[in-house]
Amino acid sequence: MIGQILSTMLPVFLIAGCGALYGRYRSPDIQGLNVLNMELFVPMLVFAVLADQQAPLQEYARLALAATVVVLGSGLLLYPLAKVLKLDIKTFLPPMMFNNTGNMGIPIMVLAFGDQALPAAIVLFIVEMLLHFSVGLYMLDPHTSLVQRLKLPIVFASIAGLLVNFSGVALPGWLLESLNMLGEVCIPLMLFALGVRMLEVDFTDWKLGILGAIACPASGLLLAWPMIALLDLPGLQVASLWVFAALPPAVLNYMVAEQYRQEPHKVASLVLLSNLGSLVVMPLVLGLVFAAGYL
Repeated sequence: MIGQILSTMLPVFLIAGCGALYGRYRSPDIQGLNVLNMELFVPMLVFAVLADQQAPLQEYARLALAATVVVLGSGLLLYPLAKVLKLDIKTFLPPMMFNNTGNMGIPIMVLAFGDQALPAAIVLFIVEMLLHFSVGLYMLDPHTSLVQRLKLPIVFASIAGLLVNFSGVALPGWLLESLNMLGEVCIPLMLFALGVRMLEVDFTDWKLGILGAIACPASGLLLAWPMIALLDLPGLQVASLWVFAALPPAVLNYMVAEQYRQEPHKVASLVLLSNLGSLVVMPLVLGLVFAAGYL
């Protein structure tokens, strides 16, 4: 079991470490890389996985429901804590709800559970992204147009991929292979970008960051447990949901907070210290998943 955990986490740490090392000396345009990733490589991977006829997406409906409950339920579960501690709801709750499914979740699930976990990882990623760009942005600014929130390449790629899959149209193998090759660029690039972002850790609000590092995975895992019991998910989906529930906040939370001027320095502490905390949390969760024999 220790070997499985190490074989999963070491590539994550090494690639992120390369990003941190390179960023330390070269200061790459990580924002440009993220734009390229989110507008080209990630949508291609999403479309390729969803359009592939070998991925029966109707089997992932319960997993999508469980992920929705984990994301939205985390906000409801932690709302009283934020009120008691007199934290700004708009600052604290979005990072606790919208986790790092892209930069960390997809690579960990694929490395831990194999390529067969990619459809589940993509479904979880899409759920998180759609909720982030609808509910999440509404929380920060209720006046933003819904059309504007959903006008994203990943949304169009998701819709197109679902239409192709449900229509029964089989795309040529060479086309799917090309899309997969381009799309798979996004996985190491996500980890590399995460490593560069780690250099921006701000310890000014370290108490808030530590609170987030505990509250984010704790709330997700508490909500995943009853959903797994109620929905009778297959073993691979159960394992993927446990990993999803334990993920730290997405780096995107910081970018959005900066755009909306919602205490970005505090959000940065929440996001980055929680991601550092995942170095402890994720091996523990993977150990429990492997020990439970879901795969």
